Amino acid sequence: MRAILVDDEQANLENLQVLLLKNCSEVKVVALSHNIENAFDQINLHRPDLLFLDIQMGKTTGFDLLNMLGEKSFEVIFVTAYDNYGIQAVKFAALDYLLKPVDPDELKVAVGKAEERIKSKFNSDQLNFLLNQIKRTEPNVPKIALPQQHEIRYVSVNDIIRCVADNTYTFFYLVNGDKILISKPLKEYSDLLKPHGFVRAHQSHLVNPKFVKSWLKEDGGTLLMNNGDKIPVSKPNREMVKEVLGK
Repeated sequence: MRAILVDDEQANLENLQVLLLKNCSEVKVVALSHNIENAFDQINLHRPDLLFLDIQMGKTTGFDLLNMLGEKSFEVIFVTAYDNYGIQAVKFAALDYLLKPVDPDELKVAVGKAEERIKSKFNSDQLNFLLNQIKRTEPNVPKIALPQQHEIRYVSVNDIIRCVADNTYTFFYLVNGDKILISKPLKEYSDLLKPHGFVRAHQSHLVNPKFVKSWLKEDGGTLLMNNGDKIPVSKPNREMVKEVLGK
């Protein structure tokens, strides 16, 4: 895979290049860029398969670079020192990112996933979805990307009734009756959706409170959903759930 590294700090570029050389022999670095203008030229010149992109670069961002480009026929792995709103948007778009200092094992995983997706036709869709979210003035992200084998579903957070863990997979239950299986653990989505009001009722259940009809006293605490589903509430989470529901 031909890769371009974009970061405004030379030390970061050199460190990442060394890590790739030692841990990811399938990656060939064809250019290093310190700013988005040079990166734009290098991308058009080399047509890379993979872009390692810093998010915050002085007064500009990696998102500014992506907005400058037309068709995006490459994979992007974001690299940043900050776990901020930009990263939250990246997570909602189901794209990969690495936090600085970059961990070699996490780097290998991210590169492996990029290699698998390099021919995916959904890449540009996800990047465009991300850029649309970044352009929003309000801090809330209203949709989440749910990648499946043959498509990516973009679902409004408000249309998610609940999420259920199934080993390392997660089932999403939607208001239209759809049930979507995603190959990521519930904890990852719990971290994403809690800021949007979702509550962890049980180790295996994440619930959208707006769809809770009532609190049942059976079995020490059970949530009755609007669609008739019953969700167990674990003892350690009972008080937190009651607080969220205003009980």
